[in-house]
Amino acid sequence: MEAESRKLLLLAPVLLCCLVAISDAQSQHIGVNYGEVADNLPPPDATARLLKSTAITKLRLYGVDAGLIRALAGTGVSLVLGVANGDIPAIAADPNAAAGWLAANVLPFVPATAVSVVAVGNEVLESGDAALAAALLPAMQNLRAAAVAAGDGAAAIKFSTVNTMAVLAQSDPPSTGAFRPDAAAQLQGILGFLSRTGAPFMVNPYPYFAYQSDPRPDTLAFCLFRPNAGRLDAGSKITYTNMFDAQVDAVKSALGRAGYGAVDIVVAETGWPTKGDPTEQGATVDNARAYVSNLVAHLRSGAGTPLMPGRPVDTYLFALYDEDLKPGPASERAFGLYHTDLTMAYDAGLTSSSSGGGGGSTATTPTPTTPTPSKGSGGWCVASAGATDAQLQTDLDYACSQVGVDCGAIQPGGACFQPNTVRAHAAYAMNQLYQAAGSHPWNCDFRQSATLTSTNPSYGSCVFTGGQ
Repeated sequence: MEAESRKLLLLAPVLLCCLVAISDAQSQHIGVNYGEVADNLPPPDATARLLKSTAITKLRLYGVDAGLIRALAGTGVSLVLGVANGDIPAIAADPNAAAGWLAANVLPFVPATAVSVVAVGNEVLESGDAALAAALLPAMQNLRAAAVAAGDGAAAIKFSTVNTMAVLAQSDPPSTGAFRPDAAAQLQGILGFLSRTGAPFMVNPYPYFAYQSDPRPDTLAFCLFRPNAGRLDAGSKITYTNMFDAQVDAVKSALGRAGYGAVDIVVAETGWPTKGDPTEQGATVDNARAYVSNLVAHLRSGAGTPLMPGRPVDTYLFALYDEDLKPGPASERAFGLYHTDLTMAYDAGLTSSSSGGGGGSTATTPTPTTPTPSKGSGGWCVASAGATDAQLQTDLDYACSQVGVDCGAIQPGGACFQPNTVRAHAAYAMNQLYQAAGSHPWNCDFRQSATLTSTNPSYGSCVFTGGQ
C-alpha cells in the first residue's frame, strides 16, 4: 500500500451505510490485511487466537509467512497469499520457476490451511515499470498451470493481482468508470485470464484519500457512511450516499466498458487511519471507527452496491495491526484495527458473537459461562433538543431509506404516526437505524441532531425498540 499510488480521483459518492450487525455467518465477506512492516508484531499463535475471537473470516498476506499460515490451519480463516513483485520476472520466464514457487510457498500448507487466492504482485500496473507490467500475465498463467498440475488443494486456488484506483482514467461519476489507456494492453489479457479462470479483479478503494482531496464536511459524511444529501450520477440516475459504493461501482463500470462486466470484484484494501500528520485532515480514531464500523455493517447487511444489489463484495480491511516501520506520513503507521499488544485501536463491531461485542479494550475471549452482550451501549437514540425540523426531516428520510429500518409505524394508521410531527417521526426512525446498526454511540450521531437517552421514549402502543 503506497500512499502516492492511492491518491485517488475524487469519486462520486455512494449509497447506504450503517446497518444490521447480524450473525457471524453474515460476516463471510469481511477480511483483513496482515502487514509486516513492523518490528513488534505478536507471535503467529497470538494472531491466530485474535482472529478466532473476531468475525473476520479472511486474511490477506503480502507475501508468505509460514509460521502464521501454519497457525491458521484448521481455523476456517481463508488466506490470500502474495507473490513479491521482484519474483514476477523469473516466474513469467520459466514454468519451472513457477512450479518451484508454488512448491515452496503453497503446497506445504494446503489443504490444512485454506488458500483462496494468490495475488501475483502488488500495484504492478501503477508502478511505472513497463517490463514488470508485461511480465504480469505470463507469471499468472505459469502459476495457474503449476497449480492445476499439482491438483488436490492447489487446483482450486485463483490467481489475480492487486490494483489501486489509479488504474482508472475516469471514476467520477461511477457510470463513467474506465481504465487508463496506457494500461489497456496488459489489462485486456489479464481480464481475459481472470474471466476464463473465475478469478476476481482486486482493487484498493480508499475513501480516506478522496476526502484528503476534498476536505469538506459533506465529503466527510459521504466517506464515513453518515447522513448526507447524496450525489447524483447523471449517467445512471443513481444517487449515491457513500464513497465506498461509488468507488466500487466505478470499477464495475470500467470492467463492463472493457467487456468483462461479469468478472467479480474483491476489495483488497480499504481503511481509515487513527492518526496522521497535522496536514492529514480527518485522520482520527472517531473517523476510523465510523468508517470501518459502518462499512462492516454495510457488508453484513447484504445490500451490495447500486450496480451490484444484493451482492456484497469481499472486502479486506487495512489493516490488522499498526506497522511502526512504514515510511511516509504518520497515517501510514496508524491503520491498525488492533495495536500490537492485542488491544483494540477502536471497536469496529468485529468481535464474534461468541466472544461479545461491546467496546472492550482487549481481544480476550470470554468463557462460555460469562458471555458479554453482542450489542453496543444500548439505550435509545432520539432527536436532540437543538435540532431543527429541516435537519430532522433530512435524517428521517435518510434513516427510513436504509436496509434493516422499518418505518411503517410512523405511516398514517401506524402505532407511532401520532403525534404527526417531524420531530416525533424522526426520533422513531433514528432509533430504528441506531438499533439496526448495533447500538453503538457513533450510530446515533446524525450530524449531532440526535442524542442517546436511557429513558424509554415509548408511549401508548408506540414501542421504541432497544433499552439494553
